[in-house]
Amino acid sequence: MNALALTDVTKTFDKFIAVDKLSLEVPSGSIYGFIGPNGSGKTTTIRMIMNIFNPDSGDIQILGSPRATIDNDKIGYLPEERGLYKKMKIRELLHFYGELKTGHSVNSEVETWLERLELSEWANKKVEALSKGMSQKVQFIATVVSHPELVILDEPFSGLDPVNTDVLLQAMLELQKNGTTVIFSTHDMATAEKVCDYVFMIHKGKKVLDGTLSEIQDKYGSDTLRIRCENKAAGLDRIAGVEKVHDFGQAQELRIAHEADPQDILKELMKANTLLSFELMKPSLHDIFVRIASAKEVDHV
Repeated sequence: MNALALTDVTKTFDKFIAVDKLSLEVPSGSIYGFIGPNGSGKTTTIRMIMNIFNPDSGDIQILGSPRATIDNDKIGYLPEERGLYKKMKIRELLHFYGELKTGHSVNSEVETWLERLELSEWANKKVEALSKGMSQKVQFIATVVSHPELVILDEPFSGLDPVNTDVLLQAMLELQKNGTTVIFSTHDMATAEKVCDYVFMIHKGKKVLDGTLSEIQDKYGSDTLRIRCENKAAGLDRIAGVEKVHDFGQAQELRIAHEADPQDILKELMKANTLLSFELMKPSLHDIFVRIASAKEVDHV
């Protein structure tokens, strides 16, 4: 069974089409990533799933039932706009949210999550005393403490440092291990690559990618050369068959034309450069994201 299924969902605001005939399926028990540029329709889609917005047309099924009939207590939602009662103490706040959702005590769950997200020492502090990253972790606990079957996180890593990002990633993987389906939106392509079973990209309201990372990369093939040179690389953009050069300082990535032979490009590279490494690879999710987001015309799937 799919945890979520959208069929031809459309949402407009006046004459602006925010989401255009969107269909997708999220398998139960998966971690499913929503990606897309700002204003692409990610948050609008999430808000329709959460019944905050009503679609103009189309169908939304959650946990096998129509959206309008599903019990909201089965869904945990972390919105893009955070909201915590700043004068409440953290432990009291989490008990309040958990009991509001479940109707019973969540004492053990609260203590487990406080320890897991390294917040036990702060449990009796007021929310207003927390940093942005710590507040983010408290909001995450409030979202999941009631054991929802489906968790939807809108930009959960915003404002987190790398250490706390990893802590939250491990928490998401733990949720999945226990049978929860996790959907999250992000601009962090490296994070999406690490944990997502499936990735969906929306651009200008339309679906442009949907599948596993391997399936998505296979559509592009091995069209990227990553090189490192002894000194500053020279003449890369003048080599026949090289369509685009991304200079990352210590390394460069060359996008090669479909008909080009990587060995011919290697020979040309070696005429003007001393190569330390040379790797033919599939494009990263970050590179694919940039290609689609910057393209004037996009093929929709």
